[in-house]
Amino acid sequence: MGIYDKIFKPKKLVLSDGKVVEEKRTRTPLVLLLLLIATIISVRITGFSLNTILTRGNQFFVILGQMFPPKTGYLSSIWGPLLDTIKMSLLGSFIGGVLAIPFAILASSNLVKNKVVLGVVRIFLSIVRTIPTLVAALIATYIWGLGTMAGTVAIAVFTFAYVGKQLYELIETVDMGAYEAMEAMGAGRAQAFLAAIQPQVLPAYLSVCLFCFEGNVRYAVILGYVGAGGLGLILNEKIGWREYDSVGMILVVLFGTVLLIEALSHYIRKKLT
Repeated sequence: MGIYDKIFKPKKLVLSDGKVVEEKRTRTPLVLLLLLIATIISVRITGFSLNTILTRGNQFFVILGQMFPPKTGYLSSIWGPLLDTIKMSLLGSFIGGVLAIPFAILASSNLVKNKVVLGVVRIFLSIVRTIPTLVAALIATYIWGLGTMAGTVAIAVFTFAYVGKQLYELIETVDMGAYEAMEAMGAGRAQAFLAAIQPQVLPAYLSVCLFCFEGNVRYAVILGYVGAGGLGLILNEKIGWREYDSVGMILVVLFGTVLLIEALSHYIRKKLT
């Protein structure tokens, strides 16, 4: 019996047959108390001030108002960086998605029985997944310099870690009957994988990759703040110069691009399933 149950004794219930059972007290008050304590600690550590939000929060809407109507004359300067953003998002998503496949296979416990290999590959994926995309982009800019190359590498690293984890979890849920039957008939492990497991995980794998691509278009804009190219560079520049009407035009174009990509991804996923 846990400490909570010792403090708050379980409620005894008598069934119709005379048997006595115990119903444990709900943990909701304890969870709420812990959340309250965590919130108070977070407020003190971060210096959060509700008064500041109430007194200065209207400035957000002032800046937002300066963005509209957007400066349509700036539209011609957006297409180039927008294309760079899409290119590095697409290429980074493709590279990361492809590189994730062999690592996901090695991290699948139903395919690889060596616990050392499983542990090393899973730890590696976890380490890569903990690297923030901005940090990866910043490191890449030191290696390859400013530009879309650094952004592409950062997106590839993020996609690799995310897709790798999702894929090996998908592989571990498949029906292994066909795979084992092909091995029993003399097929190689690679051949059995392609014929028995690949068709089961392919639609979900492509769906995850498309989901990553959708998000990477938005992340690519943020990467521009560390010199990784794309829309982020001109967005950072215009915010610095307080040219909010140009910022509004950039955001409108980005919003329309994201909607278009999401609609296309939804259509492709629907066809796959």
